[in-house]
Amino acid sequence: MKPVIKQDNKRRIAIVFAVMCLVLLLLTFKIAVIQIVKAEEYTEKAIAQQTKDTIIEPKRGIIYDRNGKELATSVICYALWIRPADINTDYDEAKRGEMAEAFAPILEMESQKIKELFMKEQALVCVSKYLTKEQAKAIRDLKYKGVELVEGTRRYYPLGNFASQLLGSVNDENVGRTGIELQYDQYLKGVAGRWVKNTDLTGNELVGGTESYFEQQDGLNVVLTIDEAVQYYAEKAISDALEKTKASRIMCLIMNPKTGEILANAVTPGYDPNSPYSVSKKDKKKYDKMDNTEKTAYLSKMWKNPIVSDTYEPGSTFKLITASAAIEERAVKPGDTFVCNGSFRVADYVLHCWTSGAHGVQTLKEAVGNSCNPAMAAVAKRLGKTRMHKYIDLFGITEKTGIDYPGEASAIIQSLANTGPVELATIGYGQGISLTPIQLLTACNAIGNKGVLVEPHYVKGLADGSGKLVQEYEPKIVRKVISNKTAEDMKEIMEYVVAKGGGGNAKIPGYRIGGKTGTANKVENGVYGHNYYSSFLGMVPVNDPELSILVIVDSPKTSIYGSVVAAPIAKEILQDLMRYMNISPEYTSEEQAALKGENTKVPNVIGKDYAEAAGILGGAGLRINKPDSVAQDENFIVVDQYPKAGSKVRKNSIVYVYGD
Repeated sequence: MKPVIKQDNKRRIAIVFAVMCLVLLLLTFKIAVIQIVKAEEYTEKAIAQQTKDTIIEPKRGIIYDRNGKELATSVICYALWIRPADINTDYDEAKRGEMAEAFAPILEMESQKIKELFMKEQALVCVSKYLTKEQAKAIRDLKYKGVELVEGTRRYYPLGNFASQLLGSVNDENVGRTGIELQYDQYLKGVAGRWVKNTDLTGNELVGGTESYFEQQDGLNVVLTIDEAVQYYAEKAISDALEKTKASRIMCLIMNPKTGEILANAVTPGYDPNSPYSVSKKDKKKYDKMDNTEKTAYLSKMWKNPIVSDTYEPGSTFKLITASAAIEERAVKPGDTFVCNGSFRVADYVLHCWTSGAHGVQTLKEAVGNSCNPAMAAVAKRLGKTRMHKYIDLFGITEKTGIDYPGEASAIIQSLANTGPVELATIGYGQGISLTPIQLLTACNAIGNKGVLVEPHYVKGLADGSGKLVQEYEPKIVRKVISNKTAEDMKEIMEYVVAKGGGGNAKIPGYRIGGKTGTANKVENGVYGHNYYSSFLGMVPVNDPELSILVIVDSPKTSIYGSVVAAPIAKEILQDLMRYMNISPEYTSEEQAALKGENTKVPNVIGKDYAEAAGILGGAGLRINKPDSVAQDENFIVVDQYPKAGSKVRKNSIVYVYGD
């Protein structure tokens, strides 16, 4: 007898069967979605979980000075990497919190930030770079799973605040941020390597898995034209002078005029590229109150190299360009005379000489030595605006120098069409024109290089790990600017400025030094303010220059005159360099006699203006004393002096001068 199946049971069986069919259908659909629709996505996740991809950082190239001294190098550091999948598998939320709290003080990070990194859906996550050996040891001692320390490198500047604006620095990714580090980043950074292999969740290599190793290529080394010793002497002198003059900053550029090689690029104050975000104690409170935009502007100014990136009015140092052009065009002869009455009229304007008196009748040589504005305006007038602009162009001032450095600024010059009689006159004596220090010294180097303009450069070549140069940068001739004869005439004038004129504070017995001082009112917020640029441009030995130097003192507070402020700095540097370069002195009979005794003869400075008198007395080894009643930016004509001219006094004695 067959069993009787109740109707309710049949219905239940049908429902269960239908549900099972639906579940199977859904499972089939889910499998189809996983295996077909999302196959690529899940394959990528599987590969990511099974693949250990380790980046092998290349060693960033070293920056050397011309003699092989390391100025920037790379030192060993460590990067902390984590495997979130391992950490989340092995540790619960409480343990992960404990782990983050343990890491935080070692890494100097917030624990919450570390917790967020634990939850990343990536096979490997970088938590922190550039850890020290001590930090790495502290992390190892914690013995947490899912943690890896990878050895790498970070940038290190062994001399700290040395040539800092020139060298620049790198960012957190070890990529050049400023300076040489940025300009030559493509050569310095090298190419990263990779080690890719298949692993299980615990990091063990899979049997039959694949493995690929791509070796890193270390960066090339950069060899500068900079001489570490020359740079040191320049930095020491301007650092000492910054304190004495109470200036805002001081710059010094030293070059080889024949090759365009830059031997020193010194700026003070500087910064430590090992800690590029650290500001001076003086500015710390002010910096902390700045918003992000203001902080960025502050840091950019601190990092940049003003010798290349800032323009300034050169003042009387530009008279060398005006005189060179006029002699070359035969608009004037070195023996031509000019009259200075203290002021002169051009169109509807009355322009003044920088002195409160008058230079009277003077030759071109004397006019340059006296830094006479009316005379140089007359020279510019004879030359004419078309030829004046022609030589501004020939001397390379209307274009960038092509220096191998980022952020080079362009000169600010009146166009030919907008150059009227007044503009021509002021350009003639170095006002109404703004250029970079590198442009001015490069242009004047043509005088010392037989009239040939050479492109300046910071880098001598690129070297491989063995020290072999794989790329050498040869001096690049730009063009012939003036004739040999004109260059000789100008060198004679420059020597006169130091030997007999206002550049006497740069005079060094036994060495033939040529130069020119400059004092230019500083443009601030679009108008001439109460601050000045005081400068000295020189060459030694002037008959066949091996060195050229430009010293610029920005906003000195003691005295404003280039002859008083900048020329002594140049003298101090050149004295050190003559010894360093083993250039022996050749004394004249007069210098030999002066060296034998402790006394010197007081020159006559009556009738001279104060700044020129200071230079002449400095050239005789004497100091000048300005009356207390005279302001630091006030000039005057010397009407009396003590001791009197011709007196024999001890060297370094003070000569008191008096005005009306």
